[in-house]
Amino acid sequence: MAKLLRSLRFIDEKSVNSPRDYIYNGFEIFEKPENFNEEIDESIDCSGMMASRGWIDLRCVTAEPGEEHKESLESLGELLAYSGFTKAVVLPNTHPAVQTKNEIQFLKTKSEHWTTELIVNAAATKDCKGEDFTDILDLHHQGVNIFGDGLNPLSNPDRLMKVLQYLQKFDGVLFDHSYEPLLSLFGQMHEGEVSTRIGMKGIPNIAEDIAIQKNLEILRYAGGSVHFQTLSTGAAVESVRKAKKEGLKVTADVSIYQLLFLDEDLSGFDANLKVVPPFRGKEERAALIEGLKDGTIDAIVSNHQPQDFDAKHMEFDLAQPGMIGLQTFLPGLVKLSDELDWPLLIGKITSGPLRVLKVKEMSLSEITVFDPSETWQYDKRSNLSLSANHPWYGTTVKGKVKFLINGERFVKL
Repeated sequence: MAKLLRSLRFIDEKSVNSPRDYIYNGFEIFEKPENFNEEIDESIDCSGMMASRGWIDLRCVTAEPGEEHKESLESLGELLAYSGFTKAVVLPNTHPAVQTKNEIQFLKTKSEHWTTELIVNAAATKDCKGEDFTDILDLHHQGVNIFGDGLNPLSNPDRLMKVLQYLQKFDGVLFDHSYEPLLSLFGQMHEGEVSTRIGMKGIPNIAEDIAIQKNLEILRYAGGSVHFQTLSTGAAVESVRKAKKEGLKVTADVSIYQLLFLDEDLSGFDANLKVVPPFRGKEERAALIEGLKDGTIDAIVSNHQPQDFDAKHMEFDLAQPGMIGLQTFLPGLVKLSDELDWPLLIGKITSGPLRVLKVKEMSLSEITVFDPSETWQYDKRSNLSLSANHPWYGTTVKGKVKFLINGERFVKL
């Protein structure tokens, strides 16, 4: 079963190693010793390729059960593997929501043969509506440590406080996309010069800023652990930065597309660019980049949200928000590598997410191998998702995952 990976550059969050030869022994990889004399079953030229510990996505959506035509669990599992992820957190926003033993068992059964390990984010409130609690302790006994309402903010302060108190019984983590819904009402994009110019109702920064501040105050009072998802404003980043310095148990992530697009890109009314939180301006993007550099933001996520043709191809203000983002994740990293170095980027999808999940460092049994310079056409033929809601659809992109190793599973892509 031994495979020789020749001239492979390995990356960690500190450096990019020079090309070296590695051995995969059927479970993990290690640098080839000088005196290695075992039989090699396959020799693979990895010139120009890079490798790292397996990538982890902390936020992606499946539409099964309920809307399998947008994304089934089968298609999501294939997507995650081909996009380089060895672990992925799946949000609870299905129909029905992931809120009982039945839904958790359904997800586990459907994903048991995946190359990627599925991590369940169970709903904190029934149907993710922010009202009645789910049976949090009972769901934890099914192996769930992450709770939150996924795409919906847990905006009721009483519910958020009590969830934090429940989770402390087993050191669980609350995942929350914090924003104030009433301040975002009818908003279609970032509130600013561009929204005013094109006549679109905006979502102000303050909708996110005050929600983060409120939730941090509740965290100070109640204790526990909060992971803020999809930060988009400079004030939110600064609030998290101060909370970390204070010693609160708080982490945060940012959607990769938030780093790739600006509100000015919506001037053409492409509904594929309609997302929540919305693309902000240059100053907010700069604050997000600084937050990644100084460690305030722990992870970069795909925020993969499939939408079918009918949900996107209509008037902009009627179109559903969301963007798929798994196959384009590496091409997005390649674009960001002009501004952020590879060790930092890799840290935000490996060791950073592990800290959020409170998981010890992975062994070298989970590896992602990729070619940052290979170009390919992202179109109907290559798209593995059941949806196509991405602005790069129909274009040539750069960066392709080549191999995925997860224990005994070695997948050539």
